[in-house]
Amino acid sequence: MQTLTIGNTTVPILGMGTWRLGETPSQRQNEIDALRYGLDHGVTVLDTAEIYGEGASETLVGEAIDQYARDQVYLVSKFAPWHASSTAIKTALEGSLKRLGVDYLDLYLYHWRGETPLAESFATLQALKQEGLIRAYGVSNFSAADLAETAAVPGGEAVVADELYYNFDKRSLEYSLKPDLIKKGITTIGYSPFGSGDGGRITLPQSLVDLAHDKGLTPHQLMLAWTLRDGDVLSIPKASTVAHMKANMVVIGTTFSQDELRLIDQTYPRPTADSPFEMM
Repeated sequence: MQTLTIGNTTVPILGMGTWRLGETPSQRQNEIDALRYGLDHGVTVLDTAEIYGEGASETLVGEAIDQYARDQVYLVSKFAPWHASSTAIKTALEGSLKRLGVDYLDLYLYHWRGETPLAESFATLQALKQEGLIRAYGVSNFSAADLAETAAVPGGEAVVADELYYNFDKRSLEYSLKPDLIKKGITTIGYSPFGSGDGGRITLPQSLVDLAHDKGLTPHQLMLAWTLRDGDVLSIPKASTVAHMKANMVVIGTTFSQDELRLIDQTYPRPTADSPFEMM
């Protein structure tokens, strides 16, 4: 399977998002089966957060992974901005670890920037890494300006990832942010490749529906494959059934010709300047 690196760790280029998983009891087993199917077939990155369903997502993930050796899963979770103080981060992490049923996270992300001084937050993350409770840490929804401030505080230089909103319709990070992340060795994790948690927000024009058909893909698969096209973005679509998980995995290794990319650009243009930072 195609891979990239987060810090010093090699991971598959496709992961599994879990926003809204664990919130509907009647779907619970389908969701667990989907996550286990992914793990069994090399999709080892699981992305969750304490705020997803007020812990329901982490609890579901914990149940899904309980039959796997810890080193078979790359676990990512996030703490909320109102938990960014030293004491609150530690408490939030303890809660996440308990719900997940593990004793460390592979990657812990600051979900979006809050009011706590960055120096306090990143000194705490650095200490938690030294304690072995997290293997690495990063951020989510941080702009270039946020990252520049982060890099200037103790511990901020060790950020290994920025999780960002990225799909056909949200390309602003391509202009300067992603190139800057690449230069600094910070991995881009792209969330919501279909435009929303339920995959229904982006409706493709007929030209791109036809392109998907010509490539043997569904429109959703085309959108996902496009996010992976350069090999430098870890995309984390949600998969709530085994069928969804299989459909996501099909796109790994999909290539695009320059003509195909130009066709996509005609509808969803490349950014030509920096624009206001977007997040979901």
